[in-house]
Amino acid sequence: MPKKILIFSLAYFPKHVGGAEVAIKEITDRISPQDYEFHLICNRFDSTLPKVEKIGNVTVHRIGITTKNPTMADLIKFPLHLNKVLFQFQAYVEANKLYKKHKLDGIWAMMAHATGVPAGKFKQAHPDVKYLLTLQEGDPPEYIENKMKVFGKAFDRAFTQADQIQVISTFLGKWAKQKGFPGEPVLVPNAVNVGHFSQTYSESELQAARQELGFTEKDILVTTTSRLVHKNAVDDVIRAMAKLPEKVKFVVFGTGPDGEILQSLATKLGVADRVLFYGQIEHSIMPKYLKACDMFIRPSRSEGMGNSFVEAMAAGLPVIATQEGGIADFLFDQNLNPEKPTTGWAVRKDNPKDVTSAITDIIENPTKVAKVRVTAKTMVTEKYDWNIIASNMKEKVFDRLFS
Repeated sequence: MPKKILIFSLAYFPKHVGGAEVAIKEITDRISPQDYEFHLICNRFDSTLPKVEKIGNVTVHRIGITTKNPTMADLIKFPLHLNKVLFQFQAYVEANKLYKKHKLDGIWAMMAHATGVPAGKFKQAHPDVKYLLTLQEGDPPEYIENKMKVFGKAFDRAFTQADQIQVISTFLGKWAKQKGFPGEPVLVPNAVNVGHFSQTYSESELQAARQELGFTEKDILVTTTSRLVHKNAVDDVIRAMAKLPEKVKFVVFGTGPDGEILQSLATKLGVADRVLFYGQIEHSIMPKYLKACDMFIRPSRSEGMGNSFVEAMAAGLPVIATQEGGIADFLFDQNLNPEKPTTGWAVRKDNPKDVTSAITDIIENPTKVAKVRVTAKTMVTEKYDWNIIASNMKEKVFDRLFS
């Protein structure tokens, strides 16, 4: 009989998903249903979605407040913004119903700040059920802890009640220990569909993509795929643009609450015609538009890991980033990490001058760039492919949890 695991997640496919939800699907799709049977509780948000449906190897149970066909922006507005708080209570109630119906063997909470409170409470009520917590947080721990103060000891129990904690970076493993987890966290990072992001396109296809975006072959395209929020530091790239040649353009894929602020900043600095906001890009076509650009950048102020970086590396782009949080596990700089093979260009947090220097170095040193691109892509292929990560999750996390 397969072990039955209930996943707690704020959202899930087919809509309103981010890196954490992608990780759940990529992992569960690669684990045999003969070994593990997955159920999942998430917010419904959209009234057009069924309350229960099977997606891949996961049976999804949706709860919470809904409206018809909401956008990502609607999720942070009334009334849908209430779902994040209500989930802390409603998910526990729903989990108890599913426990009685399916005789669950384990629960899996995706991100402590999002689902740790109801998962920890469920573990208290059902100590015989194994509890796995995954830390995928991108915000600084002190920021998260301050936000979760309202839940008091219930948030602490998200860590201390866990039978196992899996983390996507060394940085988050240290946080698990600081929060009182008595065991040793298991490091299994997020990954990338290497085959998808490595697919090749003809030169004419890439030129057509550039033209579609409004650029010529003479333009140098710096791109990012980022939520437009403070932590991702898109503003630092915009500030750097004012110091770079006219031929350098910044292509922004993503949406978020800071969108209007960033557009206003570009206008204020006189670079609005060189900073282009294209909104959300579909995962299915992302590789082509990445490859149509010349380099990837996100000078994050904080990061749990950052799938976008390894996706860009798999696509063959030189990558510029800080070494904040989990980025330090895979982005190694020629000057800062001379003992390791160089996989990118590291810049300091809140430092547009560093960003300008890194972009200039990539433009002026094509031979070095070609070598770094190969090194980074090899690392991603060997360590960050979803087939490898899913296998490690099964063997190092799930199988050990129930052994």
